[in-house]
Amino acid sequence: MRLVSNLPCATKEEEHITIPMSDGVRLSARIWRPTSSEVEPVPAVLEYIPYRKRDLTSVRDSIHHPYIAGHGYACVRVDLRGTGESEGVLTDEYLGQEQADAEEILAWLAEQPWCDGATGMMGISWGAFAALQVAARRPPSLRAIVIASFTDDRYADDMHYMGGALLSDNLAEAGTMFAYATCPPDPAVVGERWRGMWHERLENARPWVLEWLRHQRRDDYWRHASVCEDYQSVRCPVLASSGWADGYSNAVTRLLGSLDVPRKGLIGPWSHKYPHLGEPGPAIGYLQEVVRWWDHWLKGVDNGVMDGPMLWTWMQDSVPPSTAYEERPGRWIAEPRWPSPNVEPVVHPLTGYRIADPGDTPPGQDAPGEPLTVQSPLSVGQFAGKWASYNAPPDLPYDQREEDGGSLVFQTDPLTERVEILGSPSVELELSASEPVAMVAARLSDVAPDGRATRVTYGLLNIAHRETIGDPEPLEPGRRYRARVRLNGVAQAFPPGHRIRLSLSTSYWPLAWPPPRPALLTVYEAGSALTLPLRRASAGEDQPRPFGEPEGTPPAATTPISPREERWDVKRDLVGYGSELEIVKDAGTLRFDDIGLDVGRRAYERYTAVADDFTSVGGESTWTMRFHRDDWDVRVVTSTVLRSSETEFFVDATLDGYEGDRRVFSRTWNETLPRDCL
Repeated sequence: MRLVSNLPCATKEEEHITIPMSDGVRLSARIWRPTSSEVEPVPAVLEYIPYRKRDLTSVRDSIHHPYIAGHGYACVRVDLRGTGESEGVLTDEYLGQEQADAEEILAWLAEQPWCDGATGMMGISWGAFAALQVAARRPPSLRAIVIASFTDDRYADDMHYMGGALLSDNLAEAGTMFAYATCPPDPAVVGERWRGMWHERLENARPWVLEWLRHQRRDDYWRHASVCEDYQSVRCPVLASSGWADGYSNAVTRLLGSLDVPRKGLIGPWSHKYPHLGEPGPAIGYLQEVVRWWDHWLKGVDNGVMDGPMLWTWMQDSVPPSTAYEERPGRWIAEPRWPSPNVEPVVHPLTGYRIADPGDTPPGQDAPGEPLTVQSPLSVGQFAGKWASYNAPPDLPYDQREEDGGSLVFQTDPLTERVEILGSPSVELELSASEPVAMVAARLSDVAPDGRATRVTYGLLNIAHRETIGDPEPLEPGRRYRARVRLNGVAQAFPPGHRIRLSLSTSYWPLAWPPPRPALLTVYEAGSALTLPLRRASAGEDQPRPFGEPEGTPPAATTPISPREERWDVKRDLVGYGSELEIVKDAGTLRFDDIGLDVGRRAYERYTAVADDFTSVGGESTWTMRFHRDDWDVRVVTSTVLRSSETEFFVDATLDGYEGDRRVFSRTWNETLPRDCL
C-alpha cells in the first residue's frame, strides 16, 4: 500500500466526543475533518460499528478515515450503544434501537457547523449492514452509501443459516459478540464511571447464540432489517463490494439486479477485507474510488463516476488447492449491467456419474441408469475451511479429494477449451431421503490433470426447506421430491485439460450442523442437472487496469508485546473414533502506542464428533479479552458450548470478568431449545 501524507486538505482529529441520544444515552465518536471546515462546511461520512474505535479498529480506521477527510470530508467513527466508550448495553445485532440511534447521529451531524448538511455512510461487515439498513429508513440527510462484505437477507444469506442449514459460524460469531459486548470502556476517557458502565454490560449480557437458535425459521426476527423484503425502500445511490473468498459473495449482484437507484458493484478475489486491504491480492485503490463516489453524490462534482460498467469483477484463474493465497491470478472483467448479457445459464444433465454436455439426456426425461445413493460420514467437511474467510491461514478449503471419498461425484470429461463462469451455479435434483430431515452439500471443484481438486464454490440445502427457504416441511421417507441447491456466486476460469467436478454429500461438518440422524440420499439422474452461468468474452476485454494502486494514510503506531498464534488442527482418534477440528486465533498482545494501552485477544474454537453418531457433534467458542495500562488490568473470558440430541439443542455458557487476578463477575447459562426441522 502506498502511504499518503500530502493530501488536498489539512485535517484535525477529535479523538473523543459524545453524541447525545433522545433517551439520554451518549454515544462515543471520533472525528477527522478538514481544519477549514469551521468556515467552509463539508459533507459528513459515518462509519457505525461495535468494534471499539479507540483500540481494536484504530489501526484500520487510521488508514482510511484521515485519507477521506484529507479529500474534504468529516469522517465520523461511532461505536454502537454499549460498546467502546458509548453508554448503554448491546445485546443483539441490528436491533431497531441501533438503527434509530444511527438516524439520530446523522441528524446531529447534519446540524453541526462544520457539516454542510449532506451525509453518507460507509462500512464493512456490520458497518455495511448498518449503512444499508439505515438507507432503507431514508433519513433526510443521507445522500449515498458505500458498503463492503454484507448481505440484504439476514436469514438465507448470512452467517447464521444457509439453505435452511445451521452454520457453525452461527456459534463462532455468537461467541465473538458475546466477548466484544462485555468489554469495558477505557477509564482514560470515561473516568471513574468505567466500572459502573462495565458492570452494566456484564449484568445485561447473554449468550447471543440463544436468540439466534430461537428463530430457526424465517420469521419477523430475520425479516427485520433484511432489505430484500423491500428493495424499493432504498432510495440513495449505492457502491457495493465484496470478495469471492468471503461468505458474503452473493449480495452485490442481488443489489445490482434489484435496486432501481444509481449503483455500482465491485467483487475481487478477497476474503472478508476492505478492497484496499484485500487478501488474497490483488488489493486495489479502493479509497480513490470511494472519494470519487462521495465527490459526485455528496458534493455534486461531475466526475463521470457512473460512467463505464455497472460491475467490475476479478475473473479467477485456476490454482492448486491451498488453505491461503497471497495472490489470486486472474484479470478484471467488466459487465455493463446485471443480470449480464454476457452470461448464459447452461444446463448440464447428470448422467452416469458425469456432468454431461448440454443436450445429452435433458433433465426430466426418462433415461437409463440406476438411482445413485450417498450417505456421507461426518468427516466430510473437515477440509471445508470457514464459511467466511478472514485470510487467517488456514481458513480456505483444502484439497477436496478426501472430501470426495464420502460424496456422490459427477464430473466432466477433460475440457477441450477454457470455460469461464460468472454468477451462482445451481443443482436441480430429483431425490428421496430415508429420514424426515436431511441435508445436501453441493461443491463445485476445479480438478487438475494430476487429480488435485480445488473447491470453487459450494451451497447447502436442508431439504426440509426445499419449497421455501425458511419455511420447512419434514420429508416423507422414500418419497421423491425435486429440490434446487443454489451455490455461492463466483467468477472462475477452468483451463483446457481440467475437469469440472460436482460433489454431493449428506453432511458437511463442522461448517454446517448435521441433521438429527444420518440419512441415505437417493439421487435420480434422469431428473437432475447442473446449471452453470457460462460467461462469454465480450468486446473490450483487453481494457487497461481499471484501478490504481492501494493508497491510505499511515496506520496508527503499535508495538507487539507478545506474539500471534494461528492454528487449524484436524485430529482423528482411531481407537475411540473421535474427530476434532481445533482452531486458535490468538492476536497476541498489542500496545497502542498513542494511548499506552495493551490489548490481548485470543479466540479458541473446537468442533468434535465421534464416528458417525450425529448426536455426538459439539462446538465450542471461547474468547479472552484483556486490557492493561499501568495499574488498570481487566479481563473478560467467555465460553459458549453447543451440543444437540435428535430433538433439542443444549447451550452451556459462562461469562467471567476479572480485575487483575480477582474475579469480580461470573454467570452461567444452561439452556435447552427444541430443534425445528434442523
